[in-house]
Amino acid sequence: MYIHAVLFEIQPKEVAKYHRDNKMWARYAHKARGFIIYRTMKRADHKNHYVSVYQWQAKSYHDRFMKKYHDWLVSKSMARVKVLGYFNFHPVMRGKK
Repeated sequence: MYIHAVLFEIQPKEVAKYHRDNKMWARYAHKARGFIIYRTMKRADHKNHYVSVYQWQAKSYHDRFMKKYHDWLVSKSMARVKVLGYFNFHPVMRGKK
């Protein structure tokens, strides 16, 4: 499993556009092989911070999706956002007992 998250700062007047953009990104992700789930969340205790989180079966599926769609989807997105950071996660594997 592989999880990719992007933390954004978004001004209140751009939030509705951000939600529409998220729906567009999610439509394409749902069609992609290896996609599991997508979530958008508002960061608690931080003003104007939102995170978009994608979960994939493997990093290779995420990479394939990003190579094919990222630049095109960015060009179609309407919200003005500031990227604060990118975060990539793998589950922690535990040894057998």
